Amino acid sequence: MSTKVESQKKRGLFSKFLDVIEFVGNKLPHPVTLFVLLSLIVIIISDIAARAGVVVEFERLVSGELQAETVEAVSLLTKDGIRRIFSEAVGNFTGFPPLGTVLVAMLGVGVAEGTGLIQAALRKLVLVTPARLITLVVIFAGIMSNVASDAGYVVLVPLGALIFLSFGRHPLAGLAAAFAGVSGGFSANLAIGTLDPLLGGISQSAAQMYTPGYIVDPTANWYFMIVSTFVIMAVGTFVTEKIVEPRLGEFKGDAEVNIDQITKEESKGLVWALIALLGFTAVILALVVPQNGILRNDAGEILGSTPFMGGLVPIIALGFLIPGIAYGIAAKTVKNDKDVAGFMGKAMASMGGYLALAFVMAQFVEYFNWTNLGTILAVQGADFLEATGLVGLPMLIGFIIVSGFINLFIGSASAKWAIMAPIFVPMLMRLGYSPEFTQLAYRIGDSTTNIITPLMSYFAVIVAFAQKYDKKTGIGTLISTMLPYSIFFLVAWALLFIVWFIIGLPIGPGVYVTL
Repeated sequence: MSTKVESQKKRGLFSKFLDVIEFVGNKLPHPVTLFVLLSLIVIIISDIAARAGVVVEFERLVSGELQAETVEAVSLLTKDGIRRIFSEAVGNFTGFPPLGTVLVAMLGVGVAEGTGLIQAALRKLVLVTPARLITLVVIFAGIMSNVASDAGYVVLVPLGALIFLSFGRHPLAGLAAAFAGVSGGFSANLAIGTLDPLLGGISQSAAQMYTPGYIVDPTANWYFMIVSTFVIMAVGTFVTEKIVEPRLGEFKGDAEVNIDQITKEESKGLVWALIALLGFTAVILALVVPQNGILRNDAGEILGSTPFMGGLVPIIALGFLIPGIAYGIAAKTVKNDKDVAGFMGKAMASMGGYLALAFVMAQFVEYFNWTNLGTILAVQGADFLEATGLVGLPMLIGFIIVSGFINLFIGSASAKWAIMAPIFVPMLMRLGYSPEFTQLAYRIGDSTTNIITPLMSYFAVIVAFAQKYDKKTGIGTLISTMLPYSIFFLVAWALLFIVWFIIGLPIGPGVYVTL
C-alpha cells in the first residue's frame, strides 16, 4: 500500500471536512472574479429586498445618545443606484481602508527585505530561538500587534510565513498562525489597545440608558484579556502543530530562506540596523512621551483619535525603512539612493495582484453598505436572540454565537456594537449582569470569526500573501486553513467565559460579572 493511501486512510472526519471546504472553495472562480459575481448578487438581492419592502426598526447609539432609526433595503438597480455604482467606483477603491495601510507599510518593508535585513534578522532568530517555541512566539507576537491596530496584518502575517520557512516548516502554517494571533485573537492582549476605549464608550452610553451616570473604563475587560492571551497562545499552537501543519504537508515550493551562519558584513549590518532602530524609537518617544508631546492630541491623549495613532502606519514604515538603509550601507547591499528607490519599486510591483483584488473587493464592500443589507441582518439577528427568551448563561453563550455570525457580514466591531449594545446591555443589566461583562461576551464572538469571513477588510491581503508561496491558494484554501482556529478559539474562549462566570472573578480593575 502506498504512503499516500495510508495517509489518506489516517485522515479523520474533521480533516476530510476541511478538505471538502477547500475543494468547494477553490472550485469557485478566481477571487477577483468571485467578488465581481458577489457584487452582482448583492445588486440583484438589493432590488428584490427593496421591492419586497424589507425594513427594520431599531435604536442606535449616536454620540452617546439613543436615536430611533428605520432602515430599509436600498436597490442599486434604480437610476440613483446605477449612477452611484459608476461615479463612486474610484472613490471606493482609494477609500478602501487596507489599501493605504498596506502600500505605505510595504514601502518600508520592501527596503528592509531588499537590503537583506529581514532575511539576516530571521536567520539570527533561527539560530537563537528554540524550534519548539517558535509557533508560540509567532502567535504571541500576533496577539500583541493588536495594540498597533491593523499593523499586524501587513507586517506580522507575512513575517510569520518567513519565520516558519526559516525553520524548514510550511510557510502557510506560519502565515496561518500569525493571522490567527492578529485577527482571531483580537480581543486578547496584555495591554490596552485602541479598540478598548472605543467599545467602552459605546457600552457606557448603552449602560446609562438603564443607570444614568454609569462609567465603563477602557480597562473594563483587561484581566480577562490577559488570561485570554495565554489561552489563545496555547490553543493556537495546538491547532497549528496538530491540525494545520499536518494537513498542509511538506512545503514543495521554490521559496527558501538561507539559514547559514551570519557573515561578518551581516553582523555589522544588524548592529547598525539596531542602532538606527533605537535612534528612531528615541525620536518617536520624544514626540509621544512628554505630556505636551507633538504626536499627542490637544487633550494630551496618546490612544484614540490622536496624531500618533493616525500616523502609526508611516511610523511603522519608517521603522523598517531606516534600519533597512542602515543595514544596507553597513552590509554593502546599498550603494546609493537609486538602490533604495529600486527596492521600493520592486515592493510595489509585487502588489499588483493585491491591487486588482482590492479594487473589486472595495466595490463589493461598499455595495453591501449602500444597500443596508448588513444592518438588516444584524438587527434581525439581535431580535432573534432576544425573542428566544433565554436567560443567564445560555443567553450569554447565544449572544457570543450571534455576535460571531453577524461578524461574518459586518466587519467593523464598533459598528456592530453600536447596533447591539442598546439592545443587550440594558437587557442584561436588568438581569443583574454588568455592561462590561456583556461587552466581553460580544468581543469573543466578534474575534473568533474574523479569520474566516471574506468580508473582513484584510482578507484579500492575506490571500495575496499566501499566493506568494502557492499560486493556487484561493478563498477555499484560506478558509479551510483558518476554520480550525475559529472553532477551537470559540470553544476555548467560551469555556473560559463559563469558568469566569461561575467563579465570579473580576474581569477588569474593580469590574465583576454582576452589578
